[in-house]
Amino acid sequence: MKPVIALVGRPNVGKSTLFNRITKSRDAIVADFAGLTRDRHYGDARLGNREFIVVDTGGFEPDKPSGVVAEMAKQTRQAVAEADAVVFVTDLRAGLSGQDHDIARFLRSCGKKVVLAVNKAEGMTESPLLAEFHELGIGEPHPVSAAHGQGIRSLLEAALADHDFGPEDEEGAETEPDGVIRLAVAGRPNVGKSTLINAWLGEERLVAFDQPGTTRDAIHVPFEREGRRFELIDTAGLRRKGKVFEAVEKFSVVKTLQAIADANVVLLLIDATQGVSDQDAHIAGYILDSGRAVVVAINKWDATDDYQRETLERSVETRLAFLKFAPILRISAIRRQGLSAVWKAILQAHASATIKMPTPVLTRLVHEAVERQEPRRAGRFRPKLRYAHQGGMNPPRVVIHGNNLEHVTDAYKRYLEGRLREHFKLVGTPLRIEMRSGHNPFDEA
Repeated sequence: MKPVIALVGRPNVGKSTLFNRITKSRDAIVADFAGLTRDRHYGDARLGNREFIVVDTGGFEPDKPSGVVAEMAKQTRQAVAEADAVVFVTDLRAGLSGQDHDIARFLRSCGKKVVLAVNKAEGMTESPLLAEFHELGIGEPHPVSAAHGQGIRSLLEAALADHDFGPEDEEGAETEPDGVIRLAVAGRPNVGKSTLINAWLGEERLVAFDQPGTTRDAIHVPFEREGRRFELIDTAGLRRKGKVFEAVEKFSVVKTLQAIADANVVLLLIDATQGVSDQDAHIAGYILDSGRAVVVAINKWDATDDYQRETLERSVETRLAFLKFAPILRISAIRRQGLSAVWKAILQAHASATIKMPTPVLTRLVHEAVERQEPRRAGRFRPKLRYAHQGGMNPPRVVIHGNNLEHVTDAYKRYLEGRLREHFKLVGTPLRIEMRSGHNPFDEA
């Protein structure tokens, strides 16, 4: 399972810049992720073959009694409780403050692994100013520059040093052990995940109750259906309540993210009575980014009237437009209606995600697509697509070789994707297309 690293510190020390540097994205610059509490961002990151999740938090002021700042502090405490390691970010140029001492005192009381990052240290790695950061009692300070990328690797090595990365962490979920298909059931709290799994198993294997947050952790259940073996993963709507919380957290995303990363197929469950929420769209976006096969099931369909159904159809079309390749089914877990169609869609999505596409067939399909519609000319030359081969599974990845392929537009890639999907009948899985240009020996002539 992917480890989680939380970035914690007072305002304006460079946490978001460090988050963007680690995740190689700009996610922390744009508006907050849909459905997540203010200034709390989640992102995937990789260090060599090791994959992990990074959590960016807002400016932490642990002693504020009320107001927005207090709510942000509550979210930071939640991030720390979820994390396997905490990176405490400070500012070398601003020096230590009383707030840094308050945060250090809180982190020491949590019993978590903490790594001290002293940011904005470009050109100052040997500065005597570093010595004062030993006062925090956190350990050896790591001078880094988030803006320039200096010292980041050694910082992450220290944060990940105690985590045991198994084969699944290093290789992802491209293959399933012993033919077992890992199926994660994801969705908001109280959407009916446990009820659905109980309906499949034919017994009250999981506690299902009409209250958000009944499931406290990710539950793995072995299951066999018509000769196929599955591992059902019921994702938690919240994490175990820690001593630092006064109220139950309504939505904790870490367990869901980890379950999605470990799965072969994800069943995204949506509550028909509530519509498609920001949280649903966020989970769907993460499934797409992770490359997992996905089936969307709208639960509690029997509890809606015609107006609700029409509104729901529109919200699915608009808010989940990026999952057009995924089958959308209407079910009732409590009445066990529509469940056989869900299994059919799950197996079809898994078969599409693990399909083998022969190189001659791929090359022929690419040539036929070019004959029907050539890519747009770039300058004096038009991109030349020569041959294609499969570069991976779950999700399927097609690598196309040729010349000047860096000028192939996204629109043309979508055109090629549509042709490939149509031929191989790919349903429920993303499809990645990668362009690789060959070296032209006449470029240096």
